Amino acid sequence: MLGAFGPQNPTLSLSEISRRSGLSLSTTHRLVHELLSWGALERDPSGCYSIGLRLLELAAIAPRGLDLREAAFPCLDDLHHRTRGNVHLAVRDGMQVVYVEVIRACATHPTSGKTGDRWPMHATGTGLVLLAFADREVQEEALRRPLERFTPMTITDPAELRRKLAQVRQSGYAVAEGSITVQDLVVGVPVYDPFGGVAAAISVVVEATRARPQLLASMLADASGEITRRLALQSGQRLPARRLAGQRLAGPVPRRTGLAPVAATMAGHVGASA
Repeated sequence: MLGAFGPQNPTLSLSEISRRSGLSLSTTHRLVHELLSWGALERDPSGCYSIGLRLLELAAIAPRGLDLREAAFPCLDDLHHRTRGNVHLAVRDGMQVVYVEVIRACATHPTSGKTGDRWPMHATGTGLVLLAFADREVQEEALRRPLERFTPMTITDPAELRRKLAQVRQSGYAVAEGSITVQDLVVGVPVYDPFGGVAAAISVVVEATRARPQLLASMLADASGEITRRLALQSGQRLPARRLAGQRLAGPVPRRTGLAPVAATMAGHVGASA
């Protein structure tokens, strides 16, 4: 029943909940009353329902929820100011990537990406990262599924996607140009948990004609390492230097050289989804 709500349907009537959940009206009425009493749903003056604050309280204790966002936000904010681009923090949920934090550069370009958005993994920078470092079984399942096309540049051939994932694993970062919006380029890197596993992915979207992918990858890798350190502090774990080894990028990548050059190079336009 809670799955009936979504970014496009934040408020629903009783009959809409019944229809979208596939439950009878009587069953929906009974369950809605229970969820209202518990705080998972709220009712507005018009009689429609929306998600309640009790679920936000539960999300705060989810390992991939607010704790992750809290650890990551200072680093994401820094990336946003340095690149003047859209910055995303994402996790994998099944065969989709879900944005758990989004910082949009609305001053230079209006965007539609927001927290809670879902995209197929093959079409986004964060998704490519999470798929590349997922278990082989997850990768094979993704490769067997139809690959939705959003632009002429979206990867829709399984063989091409397989090569792309191998490239991401080798370099340590993903670059996707024009996959969802033709004019934009996204760079993404993994974020590791204190135990060496991939906990999430972060990305920056900028205008393709102004993009410097290697510089963005270097900045993202620095941010990823700092997020990992913050996650370790939250969990009370000591973080040996070797835990960060996976966050070093392959090949010579220029380190960031200060705010002004980077911002000047990338300012002016950002993309919608990462």
